[in-house]
Amino acid sequence: MASGGVARGRLAEERESWRRSHPHGFVAKPTTLPDGSVNLMVWNCIVPGKEGTDWEGGYFPLTLTFDENYPTSPPVCKFPAGFFHVNVYNTGAVCLSILGGGWKPSITVRQILIGIQDLLDNPNPASAAQGLCNDLLVTNLPEYKNRIRQQAKRYPMRV
Repeated sequence: MASGGVARGRLAEERESWRRSHPHGFVAKPTTLPDGSVNLMVWNCIVPGKEGTDWEGGYFPLTLTFDENYPTSPPVCKFPAGFFHVNVYNTGAVCLSILGGGWKPSITVRQILIGIQDLLDNPNPASAAQGLCNDLLVTNLPEYKNRIRQQAKRYPMRV
């Protein structure tokens, strides 16, 4: 296969699998290039906040950027810059074990998005990416939860 053929082949399979069946409320679709063709290497996604959590009601935009080494290497996953979460850098980059040292080529887009949804309400203070956010989580949980609820309101479902 040509360079990137393995990555694009795997991503085409994942796209078809996603189209057949995906978790309710989630969106994952490749971007479109200026010429109208599909760019399998960059996906625009939506991760819904789980019901019954402070994240509920939010539909959070996330970009997955794959390189030619996928699935040997994980995609870069980014929320919008300034996203408020203990494990999301100010750039929007997500800090999650399955996207780093815990990566396995068998992990799918579906598993990444579900893992990120789970991370939203289960932050890992031991791997904090934002100091202020982590400080609030540890020292002022009511204010932390308030900030999460306010953020959820900034990302309503788009119809």
